[in-house]
Amino acid sequence: MGKVAGIDSSTAGTTVVVCDTDTGEVLRQGYAPHEVPDGERPTEIDPQAWLLSLGEAAKGGVLEGVQAIGISGQQHGLLALDAGGVTVRPALLRGDKRAQVQAADLAQELGGTAGWADAVGAQPQAAYPVAKLRWLAQHEPAAAKRIAEVMLPHDWLVWQLLGQPARRTTDRGDASGTGYWSAATGEYRRDLVELALGHQVGLPDVLAPAEPAGQTPEGLLISAGTGDNMAAALGLGLGPGDAVVSLGAAGTVFAVHHEALKDPTGTVTAFADATGRHLPVVQVRNAVRTLRGTAELLGTDLAGLSELALQSTPGAYGLVLLPYLEGERTPDLPHTAGTLAGLRRESMKREHLARAAFEGMLCGLADALDVLRNKGVEVRRVFLLGAAAELPAVQALAPALFGTLVVVPPAAEYAAIGAARQAAWSLGAVLGSQSQSEPPHWPMPGAVLLDPADGEPAEGADHGGHGSPEGRSSGGGGAAVGSAVRQQYIAVREHTHPGAFASL
Repeated sequence: MGKVAGIDSSTAGTTVVVCDTDTGEVLRQGYAPHEVPDGERPTEIDPQAWLLSLGEAAKGGVLEGVQAIGISGQQHGLLALDAGGVTVRPALLRGDKRAQVQAADLAQELGGTAGWADAVGAQPQAAYPVAKLRWLAQHEPAAAKRIAEVMLPHDWLVWQLLGQPARRTTDRGDASGTGYWSAATGEYRRDLVELALGHQVGLPDVLAPAEPAGQTPEGLLISAGTGDNMAAALGLGLGPGDAVVSLGAAGTVFAVHHEALKDPTGTVTAFADATGRHLPVVQVRNAVRTLRGTAELLGTDLAGLSELALQSTPGAYGLVLLPYLEGERTPDLPHTAGTLAGLRRESMKREHLARAAFEGMLCGLADALDVLRNKGVEVRRVFLLGAAAELPAVQALAPALFGTLVVVPPAAEYAAIGAARQAAWSLGAVLGSQSQSEPPHWPMPGAVLLDPADGEPAEGADHGGHGSPEGRSSGGGGAAVGSAVRQQYIAVREHTHPGAFASL
């Protein structure tokens, strides 16, 4: 039995887990928030705060006895360094929205959405480093001219742990979120960096999934590291046929696929994963915010809304809620509003509106899953993430509306666990005990598998190499009922927004 550590540096703090190399069992864990000076904007930070919180999270011998370390860092952050390796300004974080105008300008300069989809698999967004570079060039030109190289948060942390060697490294997963690296070709588009910043800069070498970044001065192996979403996918053990629906205020849907997708509409973003495969992503603007808004309207909370919804019946007595409360990205309806259809005297009850909210949210996410399916992505299982995944109404309705098995993993620090799993993979590859083509098998006890078949408990499944989740019926009325609810939703959607999905 060996020990490896995974470090997840998020926007808020640093999580450290120490795992058994053979089983993935979490043996020790630590956490510390980033210390941010009063008044400092949350869109940027002195990266030294990451090192300080890492030190705090690892106090008390948390890292004692580990043989290798993996790093997960927030995607889309940007560190701009001068020729001496010193940051020219605080790091720009993922949530920085200042570069919206620059992202739109860059999109037009390369021929719009289709041009960027062909170049790197995604059109620029305000969060992407390519847009941040354009913002720096326009708003902080003196600092921009000093930039000699750029790194991502996980790249910088790996570099720091290694003692700041001459070689800088990254991985394909995190690189795919920059806006200047193509998951399809596996190469940088250095011309896009110059288009954004006005001059060329040094970029980190992109390592293979099991390739180590190096060793610390103390002899600890450091793996390639990756972005937090890719690390979470690795921690969950996703493989071909697996998709994730992440329930936040907005929703994120992605799946493991064997090749990069090129989508000229820009609906699908072609990220890479941390295993050598790909993670096509579809975003929706409205997920749990739909439930919260409905709960407030009905004078309850999410738990109460769930209880109300289960007092109704599939189809909510004809009520259909199109949950486009903040406009919508999938389909592309940025300026629309939500729609409540099917009001009749008998349907005007709290439980039916609650049911319509859950069905509307899940049907919107099912639409996003169908975008991936229609582009050839296999979806055999859906992993449901987020606190709302624990709501009984979500678990009851999701399998039938998604039309597939649903896995609800136990709560865990999956980004940090994924970083540790990568460290175990890299260590095993170096020692010759692990294949370089696949990460180690780590079970996931405690996951729940929900079957869309009415009344049919799911058999134990080979769930991505994680053992057999606990199986039970979803209780959502079965696949046929789920299909009928989806058709009711689609009919209202097409009547209200005809052709919205025609190009998808």
